[in-house]
Amino acid sequence: MSTSEIDANVLAELNRLRESIDNIDAAVVHMLAERFKATQQVGRLKADHKLPPADPARETRQIARLRELAQSANLDPAFAEKLLNFIIAEVIRHHERIAEETEKGAGA
Repeated sequence: MSTSEIDANVLAELNRLRESIDNIDAAVVHMLAERFKATQQVGRLKADHKLPPADPARETRQIARLRELAQSANLDPAFAEKLLNFIIAEVIRHHERIAEETEKGAGA
C-alpha cells in the first residue's frame, strides 16, 4: 500500500505521531550530551585525584535505580539496564582516556 492509498486522516495522524517521536529523539540526544558533559567533569576530577575510572558499586546502584524508574514508567527494565550499561561503558572509556591524557600531561 502506498501513502497515496492511505486515508488522509490516518496519514495526518501518522505524521503527527512521527513528529512527536522526532522531537523526543532530539530531546534524548540533547539530554545525553548534557549527561556526557557532566561525566567528563567527573572524569577530570577522578584523573586529577588519581581515582579509578570505574566505580562498580555506584554502577550497581545506578542500574538498580534505573530499573525501578523504568518499571514505574512502564518501560522494560531489562532494556533500561542494557541502555545504562552501554552508557556506563562509554563513560568509563572516556574516563580512561582522560586519565591517560592527565598522566601524560603530568609527566611532560
